[in-house]
Amino acid sequence: MTQYDVVIAGGAMAGATLALALNRLSKGTLSIAVIEPFQVEHTLHPGFDSRSIALSHGTSLILENVGLWEQIQPFTTPIEHINVSDKGHAGLADITKQALSLNALGYVVELADVGRVYQSLLDRADNIDFLCPDSVSNVSRDKNAVTVTLSSGASIEAKLLVAADGALSPSAQNIGLPLQEHDFEQVALIANVCLSQPHLGRAFERFTESGPLALLPMSDNRMSLVWCLPPETVENVAKLSNEEFLAKLQQCFGWRLGQFIKVGERTSYPLLLRSRDPIVSHRFAAVGNAAQTLHPIAGQGFNLGIRDVATLAEQILVNMDDPGHYSVLSAYRKRREQDRKRTIELTSGLVHLFSNDFIPMRVGRNIGLMGFEALGSMKSPFLARTLGMVER
Repeated sequence: MTQYDVVIAGGAMAGATLALALNRLSKGTLSIAVIEPFQVEHTLHPGFDSRSIALSHGTSLILENVGLWEQIQPFTTPIEHINVSDKGHAGLADITKQALSLNALGYVVELADVGRVYQSLLDRADNIDFLCPDSVSNVSRDKNAVTVTLSSGASIEAKLLVAADGALSPSAQNIGLPLQEHDFEQVALIANVCLSQPHLGRAFERFTESGPLALLPMSDNRMSLVWCLPPETVENVAKLSNEEFLAKLQQCFGWRLGQFIKVGERTSYPLLLRSRDPIVSHRFAAVGNAAQTLHPIAGQGFNLGIRDVATLAEQILVNMDDPGHYSVLSAYRKRREQDRKRTIELTSGLVHLFSNDFIPMRVGRNIGLMGFEALGSMKSPFLARTLGMVER
């Protein structure tokens, strides 16, 4: 049976980042296996419809610290300006990189580009075995090790198993790590769009009567659309032609970027808050979506997950002889507790606040947006979390 220091279930963004971070920070002394069920052809690019994620300023600093930012940065589109508004009401907030003396407020990167960079780095890392396509079939633990049985029939052993295998995490389910769920009763409709005016690095969060709508700047003057809608509305919107869809989108967003002229493939997924507490068990830890999956409002989910990854990597470095020791996992859980709690509360609170048309709530949120714009001191706690500049 092959033995490793760390086995990571899931080789997407969170899992691959953790593997590469551990490899860099340990200078190649840790033996690592990454188990990934889906084989992706990285030589093919999805073109216009390429999906993307937003990286906060704090996430870029984490990636720089673990030696990954230099490879990713050339593929990013900087966010230089964020505009937040409430449709039909006076509240408005503008955040600029100049006001905060930053090179960028954040960055948008296509998953296909990061996947290609990460796969190249994983292939070149002598001490990382990338087991793909394969998946976790069973997990058994004793005092000093965890044994992972794979769907291929092979078994491997490690001192620590890390779940980075998505919101429903088969590995976390296998060991019985509790999962809590809350249904926001919204569906996220995502697509890439083009407008008649250049985006100039601007990102938009627009709160509408049907739900929040976000536009993020991408390369080639595309923008990534995330539109949160009630399930019954999504069914109707899904039936619209591209021209009808663009007209409805124009009505909700307005004309601040000119006319919507193109939309790519539209996909959707239901929005639920999923969280695990605790995020550790004997010789087991969860990171990223396996630890918590958030509403996409304010773009916090992936960045919170990267802070999980960075913190776990730091704690493993404290005891590389036994990465799954109780002291490592206890410290990881304790360090992540407040950040997870506050970020979950922030995103869930924003969903409730901006989905409620009760007049006092509506007035209060617009006063809040205007105050957010006028008073720098009011911006600080919210901005720090939005930018990923929080304690881990």
